[in-house]
Amino acid sequence: MRSVRARAALGATAVVALALGAAGLAVLLVLRANLTDQAGLQAEVAAREVAGQLALGVPYGELDTGDEEEHPVQITDEDGRVVAVSKDLEAISGTGTDRVAPSAAAGADDDRDDRDGDDDPGRGEVDTDEPDFGNGTATVDGDRADYRFASVEVTDPAGRTLTVHAGAPLAAEQRAVKSVRSAMLAGLPVVLLVVAGTTWLVTRRALRPVEGIRHEMAAITASEDLGRRVPEQGSRDEVARLARTTNETLAALEESVGRQRRFVADASHELRSPIASLRTQLEVAAAHPDLPGAVADTVRLQALAADLLLLARLDAGERPGATRLDLGALVREEVSHRVGDRIPVTVSVRGGGHEVAGSRGQLARVLGNLLDNALRHAVCSVSVTVDGEAGGVRVAVTDDGAGVPEAERERIFERFVRLDEARARDDGGAGLGLAIARDVAVRHGGSLTVTGPPGGGARFELRLPAAP
Repeated sequence: MRSVRARAALGATAVVALALGAAGLAVLLVLRANLTDQAGLQAEVAAREVAGQLALGVPYGELDTGDEEEHPVQITDEDGRVVAVSKDLEAISGTGTDRVAPSAAAGADDDRDDRDGDDDPGRGEVDTDEPDFGNGTATVDGDRADYRFASVEVTDPAGRTLTVHAGAPLAAEQRAVKSVRSAMLAGLPVVLLVVAGTTWLVTRRALRPVEGIRHEMAAITASEDLGRRVPEQGSRDEVARLARTTNETLAALEESVGRQRRFVADASHELRSPIASLRTQLEVAAAHPDLPGAVADTVRLQALAADLLLLARLDAGERPGATRLDLGALVREEVSHRVGDRIPVTVSVRGGGHEVAGSRGQLARVLGNLLDNALRHAVCSVSVTVDGEAGGVRVAVTDDGAGVPEAERERIFERFVRLDEARARDDGGAGLGLAIARDVAVRHGGSLTVTGPPGGGARFELRLPAAP
């Protein structure tokens, strides 16, 4: 039962068994009802034939009751006394009385009517209403069988009300129902076996690609080769969609692992140089205490470690807070703290109501990184503009430097990417500032892009959604 195929086969077999059982029972009930109705119709015809004779005044002893084994007849008066029965009827049940011998009083009444009546006593009447039906048994000439009885009332020429009970055998109905039931019971196991086998084979065929996916995933896990992919079927069913989704997940995982590996390699490379330089300077400082330089490298190493730690938190899925803050006020605050910059920064906040929701510290880091980048490349001017737009706030940081070539405007947001003019150890960073700025912007539901303004230089535009 741990197998999906076994559970599917068992479930399908159980459902089919219940359905066939209900259908078979319904068929048997309908068949029995139809055959019983046919037997009732035959019994009614036989009863009306005898009733017709009684209505014409035929004496009881001269009644033609037909084949006694096929249609046993019992006639009773309005007091329930038996006045006549068919030949060789030895026992009867299901007609209201089980007596098969005519009553002496009823026979005397019949004889008196025959003696006192005229030559033409008249004609009685047969009741045309629906007869009463019932099931019972009758023993004719030693043979006992089940019968369907019909009871028809008749008024004879003397005015007496009689009831004719005539039966029709139920043997044909019983044989037919038994034959159908036996056939169903014999065929049901075969049908269920076919259903179970078919379901097993179909499920096995349907799940074969799933087993292939599982086997390939196990191989990928064992080999740690994320470049492998699970086999995809050409169909458009659920298994094919599962395979495609699995491959998309593997591709995203491969990209993530590759990015982490590149990150570790680049971080190791970036950390190796300042650490080696710091060690050299410390060794020189031990011999020559008057030589500066160790502090600057330590600060640079500290800033690089802080950037790497922030990237690690962002990659781990750290979500920004939901603090409401005024972006214009945050820009003014960040610019006011930059007292040692070689170029003054111009701030322009247009209008008001520039509120966004997010992490104050992370957004301040974005503004600081954009200002650092602008001041590194600017010639004589750096400006920051804050204004509102439909559904959000835009912050534009513009410098009059050489600008960013159009082919490089996306690459500069990758980690550890520095253009040639920014590679100097003293002036250039580690290539993480813009990557951090874009990651933070995206996690705040915004964007960060770079364009070339008409007057030259570079314009970095930070767009964030307005706070609700």
